Amino acid sequence: MLNFTKTTLQKLELIFQEQDYTIRYEKGNFQSGYCIVENNKILIVNKFFDTEGRINCLLDILSLIVVMEELLTPKSKEFFRKILKSQEYKIKQVA
Repeated sequence: MLNFTKTTLQKLELIFQEQDYTIRYEKGNFQSGYCIVENNKILIVNKFFDTEGRINCLLDILSLIVVMEELLTPKSKEFFRKILKSQEYKIKQVA
């Protein structure tokens, strides 16, 4: 199980950065709490969410994108695999 801490949030943000995604925390009328701009690889997450809400949004988004593990640093790869083991999400990965 993942801890819902700022450190976990930072590690998740790093995984997205290594996949060339930009994360922005802004206000908006998102039904799901986030918006994905596919063409520009931009993720917009509701800025009013607390740390746990932000982590849950990023985990939801992670299940929607293809993660190329060869782009991850060893620490990020280890954390990503921990997410795979601990989450029920079907995260797409390209090895």
